Amino acid sequence: MQELLSPKAVLASLSASSKKDILKSIAEASAALIAKDPLPIFDILWERERLGSTGVGNGIAIPHGRVPGVEQVVGFFARLPQPVDFESVDEKPVDLVFLLLAPEEAGADHLHALATISRRLRDADLCARLRAAKDSQEMYEILTVE
Repeated sequence: MQELLSPKAVLASLSASSKKDILKSIAEASAALIAKDPLPIFDILWERERLGSTGVGNGIAIPHGRVPGVEQVVGFFARLPQPVDFESVDEKPVDLVFLLLAPEEAGADHLHALATISRRLRDADLCARLRAAKDSQEMYEILTVE
């Protein structure tokens, strides 16, 4: 997981009031980290959501997309202080969001990263520890310990 996520790519508190707000805020935060324009990232994420929600259930969303100019698969994690409706498969609001951005040509790498993230976040104990973590450093350590 360390190859996907840097300590600076973890936000302990991302305030948002809607699915669109979440995607806009996480696009802005991730764009600053990878030195890209946030608007195309948001557009790609929003278009992906129109195909079907990336809210996978149990308060978790894994928005993802292929972004021009991104050189490697990169992740960004955020916890929301207040859960937000994300049109998830189980209809529960989301409070843990793992954004995955991939190069346009990243076929298997993108899918492998998505599978890794999904598998990690299916662990109820890990998610409980993320929700209880006191800061982004603790959250980073929880996410990256194999």
